[in-house]
Formats: sequence, C-alpha cells, structure tokens
Amino acid sequence: MENVLRPLIVFGGAIVLAFAVGWAMDRALRRMDARHPETPLWGLLRSGRVPLQAVVFVGLLNAFSDETHLARDHQKTVDLWLNLILIGATAWLVLRALTAVVETAYSRYAGVAHDAARVRRVRTQLTLVRRLATALVTVIAGASMLLQFPAMEKLGASMLASAGVLGIVAGIAAQSTLGNLFAGLQIAFGDMVRIGDTVIVDGEWGTVEEITISYLVVRTWDERRITMPVSYFTSKPFENWSRGGAQMTGTVLLHLDHSAPVAEIRRRTEEIVRASDAWDGRSWGLVVVDTTPTTIQVRATMTARNADDIWTLRCEVREELIAWLHREHPYALPRVTTAPAAPEPPARADAGAAGRADGGRPGIPDARKPG
Repeated sequence: MENVLRPLIVFGGAIVLAFAVGWAMDRALRRMDARHPETPLWGLLRSGRVPLQAVVFVGLLNAFSDETHLARDHQKTVDLWLNLILIGATAWLVLRALTAVVETAYSRYAGVAHDAARVRRVRTQLTLVRRLATALVTVIAGASMLLQFPAMEKLGASMLASAGVLGIVAGIAAQSTLGNLFAGLQIAFGDMVRIGDTVIVDGEWGTVEEITISYLVVRTWDERRITMPVSYFTSKPFENWSRGGAQMTGTVLLHLDHSAPVAEIRRRTEEIVRASDAWDGRSWGLVVVDTTPTTIQVRATMTARNADDIWTLRCEVREELIAWLHREHPYALPRVTTAPAAPEPPARADAGAAGRADGGRPGIPDARKPG
C-alpha cells in the first residue's frame, strides 16, 4: 500500500501546489493590473501562468522523485526527462517574462513620446533585442538539454579539442549569416531604417513591415511583400522617405503647349491644393521649368504630412488640372503641329530672286563683276 500511496501523494501534492501557486500569482497580478492600469506589464505577465505552473510541478517532482518507489528501477531515465522538461519550462517562462517587459517598455514610451519617428526607432530596437534574447535563451536551453545526455559530454570534449579548426570552418560557412546579424544590429541602433518607414528599394515603393535579425520585409503599395536580407540596407543606397520626419514635398509635371495660360493654371492649382484634405498647409507653387520646340514643362509643387498624403495629393492635382485644361483651355494641351509653314515675306523673296538672277547670293552684289 505504501508503494502506491507515496507516488500518489507526491504527484497529487505537486499538482495541487503548482495550481495553487499559479492561481495565487494570477490573482496578485490581476490586482496589480487593476491598481496600475497605466502600465500593461502586470496584465502581460499573466500569460506566464502556465509555464510557471509547469516549472513548479516539474521542480517538485524532481525534488521528491527519490521518495517514490516507482522511480527506483528507472531513476536515471526519470531524472533525465524531468530535467529536460524543467529546462524547457524554465525557458518558456523566461521568454514570456521577456516579451512582457519589452511590450511594456514600448507601450510606455509610445504613450509619452510625441515624435513618431523616434517611436518607430524604439520599436525597431526593442523588436530586434527581443529576437536576439529569444535566440540566446533558445540556444542556452537547447545546449543545456543536450548536456543532460552522457554521450554529449564526450562529443563536447572532442569539439573543444578541435575548436580552432571548427571555428575557422564555421566562420567561413556562416559568413553571410553573421554579416546579416551585424547588419541587423547596425540597422536597429544606427537608425538607418525603422518599422513603419516608407522606403523605395529597387524601384519599389513600400512600407517596412518587419525587421528580423537576418531579413527585412517591405510591404508595397499593392500589398505585395518583398523580403530582403538586412545586409542590403547597409551595402546599397535606398530612399527612406520617413527619415528626419514624415513631411514631404511632391511634384507634378505637365507638358503643355506654348500658348498655355500659365497664370490661370497657377491660380487653378492653388484652388485644387487648398481644397484638398491631404495638403498640410505649408507651401505650394507652380513654375515653368523647361521648354522644347513643341512644348513647355510646367512643374507644380505641394507639401503633405506623410508619404501617403503626398501620393494622394499629387494624383488629385494631376487629375484636376488635366480635366480643367481639357474643359476650359483645350488649346493648351500638347499636340502635333500639322499646319503649313508661314510664307516668306515678299520683299525678302524679291531680293532673293534678283540675287539669283545676277549669279550671286541674295541681296549681296557679286564682287567679281565690275561696278
């Protein structure tokens, strides 16, 4: 009877105590969350209730496994699996706590900061720090699990003996991976590009949606996702429209006929820009920037709060101006000239004919003839 009751008492007591600790911790965190609603830390920490219960349960079993007669025949196997589960549950709990701390830090900073660019910068940095910490915790937990097996100790000794050769080989093989790793850290703390920035990469306009240790995801205007290695942004030039502030100046180019009423076009441009909700009220303008034998090039400039608004405003101005010109001044639109050339003036034509009759150039006496 004792051989049966003792294991039941150990397992039952571990389960009851684990649930009690989890319930007490969850209740305390709920009270702290209600008392301090300005910070989401306590509410986020409640997500660690299950891994905490697992740690307590496995820890108690590991501590009292010697008291159960069922484990005597397979003591090493039981201890091995309990250690493996305990390491995994501990890593799970650490990752939940790390996520809660990172999300709380970002939420508190975003709530008090007034600069959207700095908020995106902090978000990018915290995201990469969390990913690095997650990778570090995962590697440590995996290594700790492997060291629980006796065969891995011999393997570790042989690996340490040849660490120099392995280090060289690993460095050559992982050159690209390590390059992306350091490039990700440079992007995060060098403020080159941040999550939410509007960029142009390889002619594609989009928004940075995700930054990881090794790659970066750009969401284009047509909702495609471009995945690129982070080393690209440290080795090649790219346009960052959100760098130094979200405000932008856009342009609209029109090719018009030489007879186009520039003054009236300027007044109509002002009306269109001022009536648009996308204009930020800073400035606008319209000037003739170039001319060709058949057309003139008119450039309208306007400002907006961000890249999305400047795109909308440019499209509105271009569409409204073309419709207005087609309706009010159709002659100002560019066209192919098919009219005959203007006739030569009569006086110049008579002088040219007299000159040809004398055998010389038009209008110039022949110097070879005597006066």
